[in-house]
Amino acid sequence: MDFRRRFVPVTVLVVLLALGGATAPFAQQFKVGFAKRDITPTKPVPMWGYGARKNALSEGILDPLHAKALVVDVGTDKLALVGLDIGRSPTPKSMGVIRKAVKSASNIEHVMISGSHTHHGPVIELTDEPGKGKGVYDDAVAYVEELEKGIIDAINEAATGVQDARIGWGSAEVDMNRNRHTKIEPKIVDPELAVVRFDDLLGNPIAMLVNFAAHPTMLPARDLRFSAEYPGQMMNAVEEALGTNCFFMQGSCGDLSVKPTQETRGIEAFGKALAQEVLKIAHGIETAAPEEPSIQGMDDEFAFPARIDLGNPMIRVLYGRAFFPELVANFWDELQDNIVRPRLTTALVNGQLALVGGPGEFFCNHSNRLKERSRADRTLFFGCCNGHYMYFPTIEGAAEGGYGADPTVSWVSLGAGEEMMNKALINIYTMMGNYEFEIPTGS
Repeated sequence: MDFRRRFVPVTVLVVLLALGGATAPFAQQFKVGFAKRDITPTKPVPMWGYGARKNALSEGILDPLHAKALVVDVGTDKLALVGLDIGRSPTPKSMGVIRKAVKSASNIEHVMISGSHTHHGPVIELTDEPGKGKGVYDDAVAYVEELEKGIIDAINEAATGVQDARIGWGSAEVDMNRNRHTKIEPKIVDPELAVVRFDDLLGNPIAMLVNFAAHPTMLPARDLRFSAEYPGQMMNAVEEALGTNCFFMQGSCGDLSVKPTQETRGIEAFGKALAQEVLKIAHGIETAAPEEPSIQGMDDEFAFPARIDLGNPMIRVLYGRAFFPELVANFWDELQDNIVRPRLTTALVNGQLALVGGPGEFFCNHSNRLKERSRADRTLFFGCCNGHYMYFPTIEGAAEGGYGADPTVSWVSLGAGEEMMNKALINIYTMMGNYEFEIPTGS
């Protein structure tokens, strides 16, 4: 061995340390940026969430809807997390437009967009084609482009405004949701309220991510005003208390609704009560600049046979009566050949924080089991993320039947949710470096 190649003069070492501080001279930096846009429709459009409304148009605003974007930047890789105050995340077509735009403008490769699942947001599935919205719901068709632009602008602004940051997380079990589906006792819930705190280098908060699972359906269906529901009230209270930004990523809410007390009935009271729990967690979080910042991400597309014959014209007519024909016509475009094609997104931040996004309303035991089996420091599940393919019941949930588990609103084949969670778990362990793969060399 030539020891001369390993020798570095002391003067060179002093210069490197002076330039790089306590870190390696070319170490990655952990940066974070945040931005938001008002995405409240300015014209009356059909409301999303309750089939009983049919095609009833919105009638004003109870509170505004926002797209809130946080971008994590480690230099070579970037991740965008977006919380939307609407019922679902964008359609596959819109997701394609958004991904392409933020990749081109900000070089963002990984995107996770989660709808809060409020049932007081706009329908976003209508398109500019006859029988699918054109000529009847032109304002709703135009809104889709406005929504895409709002999300893109928020992500790109967040990416432009990144600053050196610290990160930390914490959680607590709260008795604020209930299982609305099962009749079997004890009824299973996902009680975790999780908070990820992003601070500047002085410890001042840049933004708070809140992850909790419960349907935002506290307002009655007859109320046709737009509202961010209880998550919006929670975010407002957190932002007021801390003077920072707060965004919400829905959890595995498929079989969960809120559990208010006499004192917390109504979206404002419940949202403020949830905010108090968030603040308790946030105050106990110690943030730090990661020693080895990194972002890894994986996207997987699945093809599951539908549990119901969606190609049957009579079934299409029945769905058209349950909702309204133009909306159902667009559903059918996403379900060609009677196949459901959901997309799973898995991300790992700094080798420690695992984020899993599923495109629909997953039953809570999917999330519970994923967290139990994951060995990441913290694992969070985002529902209604990067698409929306209705309900994903567990196998035992589907066996029990009932709304959310029967084929009329749960189109994917039995075991689809379990298969996707298994793949998410494999992705997490793969990105953590726990698996070694042998590549066949041929015979």
